[in-house]
Amino acid sequence: MTHHAKTLGELKQTEWGSPPRHGRTVKSEMRQNLICMLQEGHDPFPGIVGFADTVIPRIINAILSRHDFILLGLRGQAKSRILRALVGLLEEEMPILAGSEINDNPFHPISKYGRQIVEELGDDAPIDWVSREQRYVEKLATPDVTIADIIGDVDPIKAARGGHLLSDELTIHYGLLPRGNRGIFALNELPDLAGKIQVGLFNILQEGDIQVKGYPIRLPLDMLMVFSANPEDYTARGKIITPLKDRIGSEILTHYPVSIEHGMAITKQEAWVDRDGLPLDMPPFIEELIERVAFEARSDKRVDRRSGVSQRLPISLIESVSSNAERRTIVNREKRVVPRVTDVHASLPAITGKIELEYEGELQGAEAIASDLVRRATAATFDAYLGGADCDEIVSWFDEGGALKMSADERSDVCLKGLGVVPGLFTTVESAGLAPKKDPATMVAASELVLEGLVAKKRISSSEGIGYMRVAPETPPPFGSGGTNPNLFA
Repeated sequence: MTHHAKTLGELKQTEWGSPPRHGRTVKSEMRQNLICMLQEGHDPFPGIVGFADTVIPRIINAILSRHDFILLGLRGQAKSRILRALVGLLEEEMPILAGSEINDNPFHPISKYGRQIVEELGDDAPIDWVSREQRYVEKLATPDVTIADIIGDVDPIKAARGGHLLSDELTIHYGLLPRGNRGIFALNELPDLAGKIQVGLFNILQEGDIQVKGYPIRLPLDMLMVFSANPEDYTARGKIITPLKDRIGSEILTHYPVSIEHGMAITKQEAWVDRDGLPLDMPPFIEELIERVAFEARSDKRVDRRSGVSQRLPISLIESVSSNAERRTIVNREKRVVPRVTDVHASLPAITGKIELEYEGELQGAEAIASDLVRRATAATFDAYLGGADCDEIVSWFDEGGALKMSADERSDVCLKGLGVVPGLFTTVESAGLAPKKDPATMVAASELVLEGLVAKKRISSSEGIGYMRVAPETPPPFGSGGTNPNLFA
């Protein structure tokens, strides 16, 4: 096993000792491992949903081309997750010279420390092994990031302890970038990085040399450099300087889920819904309703589209909905947690913090916008599951004076008795295949979907004090107010 090699001499006797292996660059290593994955039919980016036909092929092309690349997309489009998934294309373990701060290749050390160790000890130079996770360095760019953070600085204490001149390379405390040598260096929100530091980055991309405190040091770093950025940041907070952008091999655009199914798969994968308490049974139509809230928000003119609506909205919303249903279940001493539409209405705080509003939306208020988004999502879910259902019998009952009031925190069996007075309601639910009658909790949730859907489509109405009731007839405008007086056309 190669990881048993403890010295350079032992390492030379392993497969790492052959020139193709020890001379291979990170980009070549990732390219070869990616080719093997594709040949064997493995998914190189497991857990990345909705990008199979768009983003992933472009990333694969960039890696096969040995390009540094940047992911451009609005918030909540899995940019950071994709960058972290690149680790899977690295070898499980890699040998370095023991004690090297920049992962020196034992066969080709680039630091003064590494070269001295090999010169002094030869085949007895000690070897350490680093895992693929240790070869990934990530930094969030902020305006206060300095050259010292990214590239390095002179360390006077190092100089004093070692008896070195300050101009000696051995006095340098290396920054994140050199420490990412022979690995992946990921920089999130690139436009937020100060221009002078971006200049330092493109100099490394182009020339492979760095300067610390004016001392030129030749460090031919071997790494894949990847970046992420929000296109809106170009004008909102900063920009990517042209020389750096020119040296980044590929620019790849990300996007939000294009279908409800993809969105639901992502939300289900990322949300914390497998609780350690009572079992949770999330009806599929509630899952879809929650996802549709995000889709409605992304198409709403009152919501700032330049800022985007993160996929974290439905993730946070489904967690909050589950918690509201969990609270009700615990209080009522029931055995299963089954969320309802009213739980979505009770979870508006999970929506309001995730949307940036335009001027018109600010006038209406975030909570009013969130409530409207839930209503529209309910109407769309109603159409998806009950678009062809005949609900006339239900509507007629309310038109004839019927009314129904239910507490959002009532037990399922009590709610079921109350809902039973509405003629045709249970028949509609069962015909649509939403819930079996022997499952009271899901039957209540499905019945709520029917009633809330009819409210959203303005066939019945509801109020907090009275409950569900008929739609009040519109009052004609008073004569002389500019409206039409219907009596004139009687």
